[in-house]
Amino acid sequence: MAGREFEFIHRHLGIFGAGSQVRLGVGDDGAVLALPPNSELVVSSDTIVEGTHFPKLTLPEYVATRAVGAAASDLAAMAADPLAMTLALTLPEPDELWLHSFSQGLGRCVQSLSLPLVGGDLTRGPLSVTVTVMGSVPTGCALQRAGAKPGDRLCVTHTLGDAAAGLALIMGELQGETEIPLEDEAFLEARFYQPTARLEWVPWLRQHAHSAIDISDGLLVDVAHMAEASGCACTIDSSALPLSPAVARLALESRLDYALAGGDDYELAVAVPSGVALPVGLIQVGEFHEGSGVQCDYSPTKIAGFDHFGT
Repeated sequence: MAGREFEFIHRHLGIFGAGSQVRLGVGDDGAVLALPPNSELVVSSDTIVEGTHFPKLTLPEYVATRAVGAAASDLAAMAADPLAMTLALTLPEPDELWLHSFSQGLGRCVQSLSLPLVGGDLTRGPLSVTVTVMGSVPTGCALQRAGAKPGDRLCVTHTLGDAAAGLALIMGELQGETEIPLEDEAFLEARFYQPTARLEWVPWLRQHAHSAIDISDGLLVDVAHMAEASGCACTIDSSALPLSPAVARLALESRLDYALAGGDDYELAVAVPSGVALPVGLIQVGEFHEGSGVQCDYSPTKIAGFDHFGT
């Protein structure tokens, strides 16, 4: 793209760089951010690739919301306040209409997540998006996967399985179901294309949680990461899983498969001490205890979502 790269960046992406902690944003060799006093920097990167993490011909605005939402979810899991993000975008061709639509979705994320875009790169190749998010936490307050203790409750935010059911619907793989209401279709597809980074939980997590992880690979897999890092075991009760009305209307086997193993929810799994009152929106689904591994009274029959190394 050579000299056109800067023109494209400034026209479509350069307007999203304003933020209270941004001292220098898009347009120089690097960005300059001001950290709040007595705080530490949290940095995380996520890449999504067409045909692997989202279907081909996905609307560009949804490519943006999916990429940014997934990346920002890592900040929520570490109890970090958002500071800024950078974007590396690879396109087969410099497409003005595609970039305009992409920038619409990006702009919504910048505003709703308070994540100004302070830099990045634009290059030619197969469609992919890499988002690097930066956040701040008071010194020593970053949550980790490690930290869960025997006796802690395993809790999750909001509902599980929506995104996996949404992907199955998009791909025409939601089989064995009765006719799905149009409002359910719209809800499930939105949960896949527009994941919600649960940054609103950050203040509560800092005060009460022992450990957290965002649910990107499925509850069973991600809780196994927590349990292993924490040196303990966890038991999950499938009857306690919070389900949206749209998923609850699916067949029992399908809804449990999606909720336990579907992935892409970008909700939070949290280890909460037993004496802490649970606020609305945080639901207990299990408990940590001595030992190793994760046990559940239901074993998923299939795993929803893309195979990252499939054809």
